[in-house]
Amino acid sequence: MQQLAYDDNWPELWKYTFIYDSLELWGSRKDLGYSYQYRNRHQWILNAVEELLPSGSEILDVAGASGNFTLPLAEKGYRLTWNDLRIDMAGLVQKKYEFGQIDYVPGNIFELADTWAGRFDGVLATEVIEHFAHPDQFLQVAAKILKPGGFLFLSTPNGRYFRFNLPRFSDCPDPSAFEAVQFKPNSDGHIFLLDIEECRMLGDKAGLRTERIDLMSNPLTRGHVKLGKLLPYLPESLVLTLESGTRKLPRPLRDKLHCQMTTVMRKPAASAH
Repeated sequence: MQQLAYDDNWPELWKYTFIYDSLELWGSRKDLGYSYQYRNRHQWILNAVEELLPSGSEILDVAGASGNFTLPLAEKGYRLTWNDLRIDMAGLVQKKYEFGQIDYVPGNIFELADTWAGRFDGVLATEVIEHFAHPDQFLQVAAKILKPGGFLFLSTPNGRYFRFNLPRFSDCPDPSAFEAVQFKPNSDGHIFLLDIEECRMLGDKAGLRTERIDLMSNPLTRGHVKLGKLLPYLPESLVLTLESGTRKLPRPLRDKLHCQMTTVMRKPAASAH
């Protein structure tokens, strides 16, 4: 993946995205809490894909944005389909492209599902499901477009984290009320936050078996409750050691102390979906 130099002639969306790429990929120290938590889930997802799917597998990256999952997986020999509602983002991904097989298919995943039924070995949905008014329907779509035995790789904020106060999907009597505000980017576009139990439950209803769920990114790693002020002065090794330690705490504490949830779900090989 090529590291781009900022260009003032870029479209405004690219300029905005470049700020996040700098934090996520290129070592910016402006918000180390954001950088640490992004690295945690980025590495987790990429490692899970490599562990569970052989090179050459066909993978869809839903809401793939600037391609930070699409590009490295394509470079590892996977066949990627990049998807996003924002067609202009495809040009930015192509600028960062070095090698690998990528198809660019912008559009709404709900409208593309019939075309893709039973096609993909893997589907990536990183920081996506919390932006949908109907996360249950999104998981049904993911199940539909996966091959039998295929995997969904999901990351989303952990709804049990002590700083989050958005409702659970199960607590909302009429999710359609949020349809007008769904698909907005970044944290101000979050509608519902899932916890481990609800994630499993919605996966089960969609015909997806939850294979693994992990919680990660504690208040220090994320830089919350003013701990971000300490991060520039702490060795990375210490930050990562403390992160590893809190991941081993009893479940009730892990639920409250980690802001990120990463999940692998699988479509059963004998599924009729």
